[in-house]
Amino acid sequence: MDLLVVGGGPAGLATALHAARAGLDVAVWEQRAGTVDKACGEGLMPGAVTALGALGVHPPGHDLRGIRYIAGPRRVDADFAAGPGRGVRRTTLHAALRETVLAAGVRVEQRTARRVEQDEDGVSVDGTRAGHLVAADGLHSPIRRALGLDRPRRARPRHGLRRHYELVPWSDHVEVHWAPHAEAYVTPVAGDLVGVAVLTGARGSYDDHLAAFPELRERLAGALHAGPVRGAGPLRQDTSARTVGRVLLVGDAAGYVDALTGEGVALALAQAPAAVRAVINGDVAGYEREWRRLTRRYRWLTHALLGATRMPPARAALVPLAQRLPWLFAATVDALARPARQHQASGPSG
Repeated sequence: MDLLVVGGGPAGLATALHAARAGLDVAVWEQRAGTVDKACGEGLMPGAVTALGALGVHPPGHDLRGIRYIAGPRRVDADFAAGPGRGVRRTTLHAALRETVLAAGVRVEQRTARRVEQDEDGVSVDGTRAGHLVAADGLHSPIRRALGLDRPRRARPRHGLRRHYELVPWSDHVEVHWAPHAEAYVTPVAGDLVGVAVLTGARGSYDDHLAAFPELRERLAGALHAGPVRGAGPLRQDTSARTVGRVLLVGDAAGYVDALTGEGVALALAQAPAAVRAVINGDVAGYEREWRRLTRRYRWLTHALLGATRMPPARAALVPLAQRLPWLFAATVDALARPARQHQASGPSG
């Protein structure tokens, strides 16, 4: 086949869909059966909604008008200038993408990739031959590790924990609640369902961390839990390169800074067509350059925000500063919400 995609999450499925629509013979291997859940904030930025719509994927959810920062009695809003985002439960997003991929005739198999070998003409994965391989196998990508592309992490590890509550959403904004050692992200994902994700570098259970947000905990009191707590991390994943030979890394497998800015799905959806163009053009090295360009804004803003909030005094000053400089907060939210622009001259579109 032309392309084998290992990993059947949003990054892998979007890559496969772009490849199929470009006329490539493509298959997806995913080791987990059925619809796949993952601990994430579940808020799609306007750029991600636009990219999904271009693929003909319109997952149901709850429209999002913007971002709201909250710290005790202080709060500040910034609306999306690029149109609404959408809160979508991860299982709903996965099911919508998978259905579209299968309708496009892509083979999706429940298989685990164990051994990758490559030469000048192609890649062999457990004896299956393909022209190129896209590794979209997640934050802790086994393929990335096997190819020696992992880099040691220097920063203190941060983790994410998420739970759903059967509750009518009280806002059409993603709320980010700030505490000394954690943030809580509240995302409406349906008319009767709210997701609450906590990001922190501290140890403890979900309920332990939620106690740092008394106003939020009071609002959630008595609401039924819609499923278990799910966790992910360490979030920071550094890679030395996004390509090696005929293998390309897409999505979280390509490297990740933090979920603080909520851009994970949008970035994966931007990388997917870039990877397919590189395969079509026989220019794998070009994908490395395009990846750096597509993710530059995310990497700079996320590193800057993480650095600025690492110390408790700076964290405490963040929301008051956003209140005093609302134009700066709005400009930052607008930068995060805009879709990553693709180079039109790089080859055929997915």
